[in-house]
Amino acid sequence: MNVAVARKRVRAAATEKADHAQPDLAPAGPADGRQRKSTGRGNLVAMKIGVKTGWRARSIWSELLAEFFGTFVLLAFGAGVVALAVVGLPESGRTPTIFAGAGDWLLITWGWAMAVTMAVYVAGGVTGAHINPAVTFALAVKGDFPWAKVLPYSAAQVAGAFGGAALAYADYVPAINMWNAAHHVISRADPGGMTTFSIFATFPAHYYGMNLLWPLFDQIVGTSFLLVFVLGIIDAANVGVKANLAPFMVGMAVAAIGMSFGTGSGYAINPARDFGPRLFCWLLGWGANAFPGPYGYWWVPIIGPLVGAPLGAGLYKWFIADTLSAKGACAGAAERADLGAEEAVGKEA
Repeated sequence: MNVAVARKRVRAAATEKADHAQPDLAPAGPADGRQRKSTGRGNLVAMKIGVKTGWRARSIWSELLAEFFGTFVLLAFGAGVVALAVVGLPESGRTPTIFAGAGDWLLITWGWAMAVTMAVYVAGGVTGAHINPAVTFALAVKGDFPWAKVLPYSAAQVAGAFGGAALAYADYVPAINMWNAAHHVISRADPGGMTTFSIFATFPAHYYGMNLLWPLFDQIVGTSFLLVFVLGIIDAANVGVKANLAPFMVGMAVAAIGMSFGTGSGYAINPARDFGPRLFCWLLGWGANAFPGPYGYWWVPIIGPLVGAPLGAGLYKWFIADTLSAKGACAGAAERADLGAEEAVGKEA
């Protein structure tokens, strides 16, 4: 029974690996010129039946557009739900206070989970929807992603986060201004401006005081769990997610992190998610609230996730992936032995 299950997992892993293999985007050199030439007729047929053969099918720019737009969706809805809770509901007259209890935190946590889910559904078919430089970096360290694409992907993600924050700001700026006026915040750069700044980027909890090592540790822990969960969700050799629900489960992973490890540093767990909106806020007048942030905090949501993501990938490999691989190899050897035995019986017959 266990051998049969292991064989099924090996076949599923091989199928998924083949389905997700990316084409070589490097230009043709002397060694492959003959091969490119021989496929000319095939390309012509592909063009006639509507198959993409231009830059969108072959260039890294199409991938960068997907990462930009996926991260744009992430921040538009992520910052949007925080704006709803912080200034939208209070200044709309629909509720008098913010964060009167755990309800607003749960609203934000579920909102971010849905933002992640929608972003992965939007961009996942093109790049797998990294939408996070820490994820891109961890996959490169793991050997599953080319290093040459790490910086371009990260730049696209930061730009997308900047744009998503700008859209949320454009929609909620009347509420932000009304909240500032009602609470006598003259300048966004004043200490009172930290409330509206928190719509877009993160800051450390008061219980950490001036010690930034605690929020750094918090970011490392949160991002480590993010990679453990993501790798477990997408690993076909593991339990596996059916019915195209992987993006939804990634959103649930983010919800779990936000509910369990969210208050310490706002669970950025994504350098682009924090740095892009932080840069936007600095340009829009939030001043020292954005850069350098409380106690010079701005670097913590960058370094913490970049440390935590490879750590999480390593933990998943050590505790889970290597065992699945060993069991799969054992099942494969048993299957080959069975085939050999069947062939031997056939020859004797």
